[in-house]
Amino acid sequence: MAETIISVQSLSKFFKQYKKQPGLLGSIKSLFKREYFTIKAVDNISFEVEEGEFVGFIGPNGAGKTTTLKCLSGLLFPTAGKVSVMGYTPFDRKKEFLKQISLVMGQKNQLWWDLPAMDSFLLNKEIYEVSKEQFDKVIDELVEMLDLKDVLNVQVRKLSLGQRMKCELVAALLHSPRVLFLDEPTIGLDVTMQKRLRDFFKEFNGKFKTTVILTSHYMDDVRELCKRVIIIDKGKIIYDGELDSIVKQYVKDKYITMRFLKEIDKVDVTKFGKLVKFEGDVATISVAREDVPNVSAKMLEELPVDDVDIKEMDLDDVVREIFEKNR
Repeated sequence: MAETIISVQSLSKFFKQYKKQPGLLGSIKSLFKREYFTIKAVDNISFEVEEGEFVGFIGPNGAGKTTTLKCLSGLLFPTAGKVSVMGYTPFDRKKEFLKQISLVMGQKNQLWWDLPAMDSFLLNKEIYEVSKEQFDKVIDELVEMLDLKDVLNVQVRKLSLGQRMKCELVAALLHSPRVLFLDEPTIGLDVTMQKRLRDFFKEFNGKFKTTVILTSHYMDDVRELCKRVIIIDKGKIIYDGELDSIVKQYVKDKYITMRFLKEIDKVDVTKFGKLVKFEGDVATISVAREDVPNVSAKMLEELPVDDVDIKEMDLDDVVREIFEKNR
């Protein structure tokens, strides 16, 4: 049985902010009296992650994803609750803890802009007290996996966005962390580079058994990398389980798409189910999964059907439905 490496119990993180009326008068009033309100960024969440797991942590903007990762990495002190990562309390920021984790944020840079990436790698080597033998071994492996041999000695500011992101990953991983937090690592990258980084994460996790928590707005990232997902909204966890089980648990309908031999009236289709898409000779309807066999048979009998396709909703649509139901 795998070891529990991350344990979160009743974690909450609240931020206190104040309201200010606009204009000069509002600024003057705020000097004497301020009206405060509380933002519940993370509200009493609990979960555990086993060693080697690759967990997707998804939710809309402002759901509490990044705040949670910052609490797990020790950057934020929780308002309430208990957090344990590899047996350490993250916000104690102990040296032994920091040498075993890494946080990669897609919009944050740790490389020196005017120096070659290798100089930043060497600096991190000293910060994390990595031996020369281990450093050379890890650099060789990561450079080969990410195809970076030709850019190591090029100034970071002259690299493409994709090349810089790859170098950021090397800087974050050269100390061989046991736990890796990825916060939107593919944001802003083109689809080709996103695919390359997903392939790298998959290979890295499989090779080194690193525990990974990934946040991403790109569902392709989650679909390709994560068997388990935790969905958070308004600071609360609304789903924690297998990715493949989301559809069955939250979505009661299936899509039936039919191509007809000729154009038909929209009303002829809507009587069979909820219309999702209609283009004259092609229509997609949403039908309760238990009614799919009967509805399909009736449509084949009553309409000039040339081809039929029955499938589950796309993951993007499923997650969107979950958020809408939680509103």
